[in-house]
Amino acid sequence: MSNAAAVTTGNFEQEVLKSDVPVLVDFWATWCGPCLAIAPYVDAVAEEFAGKAKVLKVDVDAERELGMQYGIMSIPTLLIFKNGQVAQQIVGPRSKEDIASALSKHLN
Repeated sequence: MSNAAAVTTGNFEQEVLKSDVPVLVDFWATWCGPCLAIAPYVDAVAEEFAGKAKVLKVDVDAERELGMQYGIMSIPTLLIFKNGQVAQQIVGPRSKEDIASALSKHLN
């Protein structure tokens, strides 16, 4: 079981845009090798930042609207939201340290 919960079009506004803590959203797909490669890092960051930030996942195949809304052209793409706005975008595979460092810059 992943530490990063799935988010959908139906709950994106509540879980991400209205969050009172920063939110890292991993846009991914089941067929994407690099997405699967960073999945353990995303899960580790979710565990490390529990209580300080949210870490969520969007399956771009199941939630095409969200991918289009945020201009996702390549996956994996990680978006960090703060106060309902995209604060940072990371495209392509990264190390756990890179992901954690990026998220930590946006903590309140």
